[in-house]
Amino acid sequence: MAAAIAMFETCDKRSGGGILVVLNLQLLRSLSGILGSIVFATMAVAQAYPSKPVRLIIPWPAGGPAEALARPMMAKFQESTGQPVVIDSRPGANGSLGFALAAKARPDGYTWLQAHLSPVALNPALQREKSYDPIKDFEPITLIAGSTSVLVVRAELPVKSVPELITYAKANPGKVTYGSIGTGSTTHLAGEMLRMMSGIDILHVPYKGASPVITELLGGRISMAVIGVSAVMPHIQTGKLRGLAVSRSKRSALLPDLPAINETLPGFEVSSWYGLMVPAGTPKEIVNKIYGEVSRILKSPEIVEQMLKLGMEPDGMAPDAFKVKIREEIARYAKVVKAAGMEAQ
Repeated sequence: MAAAIAMFETCDKRSGGGILVVLNLQLLRSLSGILGSIVFATMAVAQAYPSKPVRLIIPWPAGGPAEALARPMMAKFQESTGQPVVIDSRPGANGSLGFALAAKARPDGYTWLQAHLSPVALNPALQREKSYDPIKDFEPITLIAGSTSVLVVRAELPVKSVPELITYAKANPGKVTYGSIGTGSTTHLAGEMLRMMSGIDILHVPYKGASPVITELLGGRISMAVIGVSAVMPHIQTGKLRGLAVSRSKRSALLPDLPAINETLPGFEVSSWYGLMVPAGTPKEIVNKIYGEVSRILKSPEIVEQMLKLGMEPDGMAPDAFKVKIREEIARYAKVVKAAGMEAQ
């Protein structure tokens, strides 16, 4: 702005003080003052932030793992800032209802959204009618934690590794079944990626939640599943289920003895995660302030311990890196959804 004013001052001298140039110069000076006031006001608001309670929209049912993850963190936020975070559970349509609500909220830093892989990267590919755009409608803050999923088989299945499972499935086409927590879920996606990347013929059996999947596995009515570690850990420890590998890109601290599936199938990764977003248009200064506070909380020993108990591993990815990850996952999973012919429930 200063350079533009100097340019017009030069033009003003050469033109003998033309009326048009003078008016333009006056306009530029006025705009400069207005913009300076806006910048100053934004910085002042960011410095005072937060000055009132924050609302966290969780797009899942109350009392579930998403809330169990959020509450200890929000308590830490209140301790350090003096402002409470009010949890607003808005379940429905695989997270779409909560996302659509958050997309319409005022971008002032006082409405947060607990993001998740499914509504961010799967819903856009699965749903024909879209009520929000995960890229245009939100500003990423951070990836809070990654959730470890495990490829487990019923104890009677004669396989002890991913290569053995692939060999067995190829020798028994159409006889190996895998359970998921619902059509279009991350557990369904993991099964389809395994099928496509290994060339095996396996049958998808959808259920309504993790509990019936575990029940059917223990009863021997389905062969396997790729499901959250917290749901299957007790059964792996008792030997009722056999863990073969984790679905993340690398081995998990929760199950260090298990390999990653991509050690057998390079490029395989289905890692469910939770993140934090705010409505698009939220001032950058406030975004950075939220990130700084949340990333500090994620390093707290108590928070790390609580997350590990939930089968999650804390992250703290910076906003720009999180934005890149979101774009990459939307593109990657869209290809899988299309190739597998997956549809939402």
